[in-house]
Amino acid sequence: MSDDPKPAADDKAAETAAPPQKLDDKLMHAKVYAPFKVYFDDMAQSVSAVNDTGPFDILPRHHHFMTLLNPGDVVIRTAEGEQRITINRGVMHVKANQVIVFLDV
Repeated sequence: MSDDPKPAADDKAAETAAPPQKLDDKLMHAKVYAPFKVYFDDMAQSVSAVNDTGPFDILPRHHHFMTLLNPGDVVIRTAEGEQRITINRGVMHVKANQVIVFLDV
C-alpha cells in the first residue's frame, strides 16, 4: 500500500481546464472629467465618441491615440450597462489601456 495520495477527480479537471481569460483583455480604465467634476472613473469595455473624422470606438488594448472631441455624447459601456455623457468639447488621450477624456478645455 502506498502513502502517496491520489489526485482527486476535481484536481485533474482543474489541471486540464483552459485558463480563465484575463480581465485586462476585456476591460480598460476610463476617466472622464472636467476641472471641477469627475463624470466617470472606472473600468470600461469600450468608449465611443465623435471627432472631425466621424464616430469612433476605443476598445481595450487600443493603440496610442489622441484627438479633439466634437460636441455630442461620449458613450461608455461597462458590464452594468451604458453611460452617456453629453459634451461640448474635449480632449481624449488613449495610452497603456487607459482612456482619459478631459472636458471643457
